[in-house]
Amino acid sequence: MKDTEIPRAVAAAVDTAAEYGLGTDDADVLHNSNRIAVRLRPSGILARVAPLAHRPDFEVELVRRLAGTGSPVAGLDPRAEPRVHLRDGFAVTLWTYYEPTAAPEDHPPAAYADALARLHAGLRRIDLAAPHFTAPHFTDRVADALRVVEDPAVSPDLGAAERALLTDTLHGISRAILDRGPRQQLLHGEPHPGNLLATADGPLFIDLETACRGPVEFDLAHAPEDVAAHYPGADSGLLADCRILSLALAVSWRWDRDDQLPDGRRRGREWLAQLRADLDRREHAAGGGH
Repeated sequence: MKDTEIPRAVAAAVDTAAEYGLGTDDADVLHNSNRIAVRLRPSGILARVAPLAHRPDFEVELVRRLAGTGSPVAGLDPRAEPRVHLRDGFAVTLWTYYEPTAAPEDHPPAAYADALARLHAGLRRIDLAAPHFTAPHFTDRVADALRVVEDPAVSPDLGAAERALLTDTLHGISRAILDRGPRQQLLHGEPHPGNLLATADGPLFIDLETACRGPVEFDLAHAPEDVAAHYPGADSGLLADCRILSLALAVSWRWDRDDQLPDGRRRGREWLAQLRADLDRREHAAGGGH
């Protein structure tokens, strides 16, 4: 979110909490990307505020359903209506604030894998209970990324060689994943360490706005590599391809002219170098099999 919009967005969060008699003496912006996360004291609320174009109705409904499955997710604040609140041009949602007990990088791999497996089990239960509860497919994410990298007007700073590399990778690796015929289900979409809280209630996932359908390895690819060893039944070959695809997606977003991730372009260059190395290793491994 642009810096000029943040004061109005914070005010929208404060005013929304006040509707429920939850006064705010202090409001701290904890995170800023396509939306901001604001801690409201002393109410114990984490408000997420997004432009109306990014209304998180799907995420709110998904979390409501997951709450009934005992899944490890951070919940909506029970003192407010569990819905998207519209105020001053923003979409506001009110969540329970959890005091972190450890840094994101300190999640024990076994606990991380167990939490992700339990989340996947809950997501499968939602699929069975509500078969018409639709979500995008992971290939829709690929299509979105291709719209960025294939259009120089959207990614004007992306060089021709890099544009070709990303285009070929997004097309080729997503096709290779589908050609394996993996079992697919509802997923978190981006369960990386920054989206897993260490709390007194155990590890809890947040930010399910990227939920999609695909193989569980697509989710597992966002976790640190040592987590996979503790996840039951993961396909190592499929996971390797999913790791390359998730990296290619992350790189693509960094070259969007409207990307607002802090220091995003530098990260994009670093991740692009990593992507080349991973693709070289994949090609070498495939050649070694002949």
